[in-house]
Amino acid sequence: MKKIFIAFTPLMGAFTFPLLVPITISKFGINYGIIIALFISSLWFIAMLRTSEMPH
Repeated sequence: MKKIFIAFTPLMGAFTFPLLVPITISKFGINYGIIIALFISSLWFIAMLRTSEMPH
């Protein structure tokens, strides 16, 4: 299960960010778009760091 999560972490961020940010900007304005962009990118960065696999 962890391998599946590790495999989908980059994909989820790559799909979520370009979909949600423009929708948020068009519906609620640029301020909320910036907030959601910072929130998504922060969560994505943390998830990528937590699931990174380093060679031994």
